[in-house]
Amino acid sequence: MPDDSANKTYPVAIVGSGPVAIAGVPLLTPDQAKATREQYLAYLRTVVTTHDLKVHTHTRVESIKPDGDGFLLTTTSADQTTTYRAQRIVLAVGDTETPKQLGIPGEDLPNVTHVLEDPHKYFQRRLLIVGGKNSAAEAALRCYHAGVDVTMAYRRDAFDKKHVKYWLLPELIGRIQRDEIACHYRCEPVEITPGRVTVRHTEDGSTFDIETDFVLLATGFVADMSLFKQLGIELSGDNETPAFDPDTMQTNAPGVYVAGTATAGTQNRYTVFLENCHIHTTRIVNHLLGQAPPPSPVPNELPES
Repeated sequence: MPDDSANKTYPVAIVGSGPVAIAGVPLLTPDQAKATREQYLAYLRTVVTTHDLKVHTHTRVESIKPDGDGFLLTTTSADQTTTYRAQRIVLAVGDTETPKQLGIPGEDLPNVTHVLEDPHKYFQRRLLIVGGKNSAAEAALRCYHAGVDVTMAYRRDAFDKKHVKYWLLPELIGRIQRDEIACHYRCEPVEITPGRVTVRHTEDGSTFDIETDFVLLATGFVADMSLFKQLGIELSGDNETPAFDPDTMQTNAPGVYVAGTATAGTQNRYTVFLENCHIHTTRIVNHLLGQAPPPSPVPNELPES
């Protein structure tokens, strides 16, 4: 949106971000391997500059209200409040707004985080990672390669290939088998203190301590469905899954669409991820253009991004 966007009406306002490869711009890497985080961010900057997209970063949408045949959006950025008008809304807000809290003593200590920071921060220090899905696995390997003494604690008895990227899982298991990464299965933390974490076996309830300098609680996130509620979109179940037409992605609120992982609300077991969200954009565009919905792609059951 241009600087005078508050005085204009836009056909579609998209709240959130897009899938892996977008806008017809191929995502290429020098060695044809999966893009790293840094490579993907560089790719997204290329898409923005190539198409001269108006992206408002560090901007929060505070409210969306119906207004005649469109909508009014109020946003805040630093000390500025701005109002925009849009004819259609796409809610692509994701599902990772706030971390899930374990509710255990010490969870708020300064050496505890729910989001992986720069792995080099933990160089030659001890890091305990709690969790066993994709985020935990990727964090463990990234930190190991950065010279970190990594230990994992996972409440299940094995990693599930449906919840860990297929190219990460073999390396992770191999390094655990070679004692390069320590892993305690069927264990969950019950207390965190500076320098150690007390964990409990899920089978017999016995406890033991793991000495560590830092703790990463890779235990999932909760989606922010507040904009959906403002617009009167129906939410169902504990996950607050929004109601929408799978052929068009339009919610029960006319003119409001949903895309990406937000379609599942808060996911406890991830079934919606970047690769199976690609089709959402085409469905929305086809509906806006009055065209038939595209054929559904072959289901992708493994997380790849």
